Amino acid sequence: MTNNNNITCKFCLSNNVIKHGDYKGIQRYLCNDCKRAFSANDQLFKMRTPANQVSSAVGMYYDGSSINAIRRHLQQEYNNNPSSKSVYKWIQKYTDEAIKDFKDYHPQVGDTWIADETVLSIGGQNIWMYDIIDRDTRFLLATRFTTSRTTKDAQILMERAERCAGKKPKVVVTDKNNSYLDGIEIAYGADSEHIQSRPFALENNTELIERFHSTLKSRTKTMRDLKSIDTAIQFIEGFLIHYNYLRPHESLDGKTPAEVAKIDYSLKTWADITRNAEPQVKILVTPAVVELVDEREPLVRPIAHRKAKPHRSRHVVHKDIVTSIGMSSLR
Repeated sequence: MTNNNNITCKFCLSNNVIKHGDYKGIQRYLCNDCKRAFSANDQLFKMRTPANQVSSAVGMYYDGSSINAIRRHLQQEYNNNPSSKSVYKWIQKYTDEAIKDFKDYHPQVGDTWIADETVLSIGGQNIWMYDIIDRDTRFLLATRFTTSRTTKDAQILMERAERCAGKKPKVVVTDKNNSYLDGIEIAYGADSEHIQSRPFALENNTELIERFHSTLKSRTKTMRDLKSIDTAIQFIEGFLIHYNYLRPHESLDGKTPAEVAKIDYSLKTWADITRNAEPQVKILVTPAVVELVDEREPLVRPIAHRKAKPHRSRHVVHKDIVTSIGMSSLR
């Protein structure tokens, strides 16, 4: 194998690649720098749809398009007609990849945080969703799903926000919900001042987080509500990544909250995330099947022009069974 200097690695953009066999007639390459295999076309590993179409579908989903609208777009623009199940699998797979990619970042946020709650319909049940946002960077710090609105719920939200930011705020602005009164004090003690916003207040209001909730609710309407807690959690985590890291905000001069919060990250689009994902390799292990023959049952064989030797044949079969069991246990 020789270096192919005219081929660039899809993952790390290195030219230090070699030929690595083929898959269904398509030449594959191996990058000597990042040790990943890839094909020479634009398709993701073992996927029929090119990477740009997959990333476009995921981005459209979090921007508010329904699965059917995404399918129509792919059919009209690329003459590609994937099933609804395929599109949803792309969304699930690369949402999980994005969650792994961004889980360890810590934003540099301001000292005033704004918290609020809204209700979402999940599986036909109303679930409360608590959120807290940094006023200066618009960075969503934490989210909590709950069926109640208690002091413990508010406390957990505050503690998650502190872990994300790596510090406590000086001021927390909320609405008049009583769960915040003790929840903030338990989480932050005397380090933070709690301000309850008044209706139509020009300062110290919850407008920022309410605007986020409005965007979120318009998105979930397109989804015809969330179907279960698990799908809701995955969707919200993906949506927060889209909101914080990938979608530029007009109010932030075309930057993302993560960029304003001085996070140094390289994956700026869903296309970057799909190309950065590790190929998923499934190893199928088929267990050995061992059939046991009861020694008490006579072994019947067809007679073929010679005398049968029942005792010897019975002994040989018994030996084969023991050998088979011994080999399977070693495996």
